[in-house]
Amino acid sequence: MMSNLAANLANTNERYGDHIALRLDETEMPYAALDAASARVAGLLRNRGIECGERVGIMLPNVPQFAVAYYGVLRAGGVIVPMNPLLKAREVEFYLADPGARLVFAWHEFAAAAEVGAKAAGTEVVEVTPGAFERLLGSIEPSERVVDAAADDTAVILYTSGTTGKPKGAELTHDNLRRNVEVAVDLLSLDARSVVLGALPLFHAFGQTCAMNAAVAAGATLSLIPRFDPNKALAIIERDRVTAFEGVPTMYAAMLHATDSDRYDASSLRTCISGGAAMPVEVMRSFEQKFGCTVLEGYGLSETSPMASFNHPGRERKPGSIGTPVKGVEMKVVDDEGNEVPQGDAGEIVIRGHNVMKGYWKRPEATSEAIRAGWFHSGDIGRVDDDGYFFIVDRKKELIIRGGYNVYPREIEEVLYEHPAVREAAVIGIAHPELGEEVAAAVALKPDAAATEAEIRDHVKANVAAYKYPRHVWFVDELPKGATGKILKREIVPPPQHAQAAAQK
Repeated sequence: MMSNLAANLANTNERYGDHIALRLDETEMPYAALDAASARVAGLLRNRGIECGERVGIMLPNVPQFAVAYYGVLRAGGVIVPMNPLLKAREVEFYLADPGARLVFAWHEFAAAAEVGAKAAGTEVVEVTPGAFERLLGSIEPSERVVDAAADDTAVILYTSGTTGKPKGAELTHDNLRRNVEVAVDLLSLDARSVVLGALPLFHAFGQTCAMNAAVAAGATLSLIPRFDPNKALAIIERDRVTAFEGVPTMYAAMLHATDSDRYDASSLRTCISGGAAMPVEVMRSFEQKFGCTVLEGYGLSETSPMASFNHPGRERKPGSIGTPVKGVEMKVVDDEGNEVPQGDAGEIVIRGHNVMKGYWKRPEATSEAIRAGWFHSGDIGRVDDDGYFFIVDRKKELIIRGGYNVYPREIEEVLYEHPAVREAAVIGIAHPELGEEVAAAVALKPDAAATEAEIRDHVKANVAAYKYPRHVWFVDELPKGATGKILKREIVPPPQHAQAAAQK
């Protein structure tokens, strides 16, 4: 069997060439057209002198051209560097210079930043403007052959947005991605009749594997949303009879609380999966009740392609749990010395299997730190129960140590979400001269809801130990989020009065 991930598209085209592969509003692209266009991208790269193993950036939003470029690069034997189209020139330079990208496909609306950054990196730019791009490809002789690739050849270099320092490029192989795609197809029960909502950014591991690559492997239709909007997502679910939805918890919360959510017919939804961050149990229960579907929560990282564990259909599902390891993957919980901890105790989650990256691009020390004795160290604190189900306790780096006591933000956030007025919440630690850190919470309220800081604080105080509840609570309109909608705690800044009050105690 050919290892190149692009072979999935070629195989699907043979079986379902007339089926709609991609839909963006009124635009539809059958599998035959997607396969043909990717062959012309491969021809374009050949004409530009791009050889096997060379890196190519893709700086496009969720549009059909993303899949065209993606499979074209793989077809030609190239290595993809997915990039957020909103990157500024300085960031573009890093994302192209670090992997030594020879060429970048850049969306026309963001071409100015791409041009400046690419020039500094010495990278050629192919501007992708609808219509003009297709005319360009039409002038290219297609490269029909899918270049064979070894299973451990790098297919994608996915840069992780680490909390400190510059991003690191996780090298994901054809085998990493191909086998993770098989897991996603099985988990979502995808086939040629399925319709997948493409709301997650395709430049991110979750969107690439579970939406685009899984849909292509199954012959399903991927209905794209370039920029997530909860009402737009619900409208597309109704219009296209979407059967599968993948999202991060903030997407579920936004759809749940959307102003017009009651008027949409979401009865076609069969399976939804959530990842990227811990989903509050209250959000999961409310979403399932409102839309009549099943939400399966799972876990993974860019470095694990990304799926590592999930609540599986047909098996017991435990709300609040990230489930059990996916097929071919092992997980355990260890202490700081790498020893497995007693069942039920908290420790770092480590992962071993076909999904673990080859390493970080040209970062041997970082690779050695992350992958030890064959196990990838996630940096996430978790525990495992008697049935082998894993639970995320928190990020290792987000642990709050208050007066010598460990406070796990996720536990406090779960309680906050139970308050009827709370839409979103994030718990962080702020400096305290005596305790080291004090517990604090930034809260966004539901539309038309009202609550005072004292009410929120007292609600948590009544449900957790005295050292855990947030002494500092403030309200925000929106919490800062990354490209996938994941809440970025490192960007939460306490109002001066709260920071000063904590510092003076």
